[in-house]
Amino acid sequence: MSVSADWSWQRVALAGMRDALSLPAWIVGFGLVGIGSLAHDVGYPVGSAVLSTILVWAGPSQVLFFASIAAGAAWSAIFIAIAFASLRFLPMTVAILPLLRRPGQSVWLQLLLSHYVAVTAWTEGLRRLPPIPLRQRVPYFLGFANACMMVSALGTFAGYYLLGALPLPFAAGLLCLTPIFFLVSLTAGLRHRGDVAALVLGLALAPLCERFIGGGFDLIVAGLIAGTVAVVVGKRRKAA
Repeated sequence: MSVSADWSWQRVALAGMRDALSLPAWIVGFGLVGIGSLAHDVGYPVGSAVLSTILVWAGPSQVLFFASIAAGAAWSAIFIAIAFASLRFLPMTVAILPLLRRPGQSVWLQLLLSHYVAVTAWTEGLRRLPPIPLRQRVPYFLGFANACMMVSALGTFAGYYLLGALPLPFAAGLLCLTPIFFLVSLTAGLRHRGDVAALVLGLALAPLCERFIGGGFDLIVAGLIAGTVAVVVGKRRKAA
């Protein structure tokens, strides 16, 4: 929905929450149902499962956390593994913070905003924030991201008690919701040929890099190549 420049921050935050609850929050929430089931399976209390969603706020890292605990891995190894798994959020944060930054903004607020950067909030933020007045963007983003987080926490809570009740194909399908929505959101946010080149090349290179590189570096290599080509295409477009 559109946001007016004369709205109060409370009204802007509610607008962000309404936009999230229109669909995106439910997509990511259903995707984290499996986290609760996994926590139950390794013997952790439901509070730990929900808290992991709020504090970690990254489904793959949460899976890695609970799966490593189940495998008996050392805490130091778990910490290092999750830290490396979360490195993918660094370029995402660098990309979206310029849309949220304003003169006089504190570093602590920027760190808080960085915590909310996840796949859904990032893709939707890049698409929805530019038309919003600068001073309204932070409350809108916080409203949007907190709605996603709260629905995800509820999904984790529900998943904890649904262990064994969900058919396996249905549970697997829930895990696919977030990447599918991520792809749809990226497609909806395409603005010029550089964006199209990045998306198409990324999709084409991902299976090739997984086949010939693998080892967890396939997506990094595919992203670097596709992103570099997209930057070159974008610069040529501006020069023309």
